[in-house]
Amino acid sequence: MGRRHLDVRQAAAQRPAQRRLRSGRPGPVVASTVSTRRAEAGSAVVDFVLVLAVLLPLFLGILQLALVLHIRNTFASAAAEGARAAAVAGATPQDGIDTAASHLGSEFFAEFAKPPVIRPTDLGGAPAYEVTIEVEVPALGLGGPAVGFTVSGNAVRELP
Repeated sequence: MGRRHLDVRQAAAQRPAQRRLRSGRPGPVVASTVSTRRAEAGSAVVDFVLVLAVLLPLFLGILQLALVLHIRNTFASAAAEGARAAAVAGATPQDGIDTAASHLGSEFFAEFAKPPVIRPTDLGGAPAYEVTIEVEVPALGLGGPAVGFTVSGNAVRELP
């Protein structure tokens, strides 16, 4: 800011504070900016808490949704791979269960699901295997109320 701006501010500070009404007459004196600042002291903290009360649950909900979708997709992929492994000519249903379990591999995923179950079924009249996995994902993966769902994978059996 230039020197001219500082002079304008000093001159304004030395004039008595007056407010003009629509009629052009002087009105009541407006509270100074210092007392206004004092009246608003601490309002940033209140604003922060009010905004946080809305944004934090929204953020945690999005995080929970992302976790559930990730786990659902991982388990669905493992179930499909297990069904494919069991459906290969010369393979056994146990091969499908082992393949599904190996795709889940880590302890992180193992704590969310029951062991995979395989059963013979028909897909459009063709013999097939269906691998089913029941999953329960607790809130944010930590504990508490859980979201439960079942994923499955199918594959038509190869005949020798």
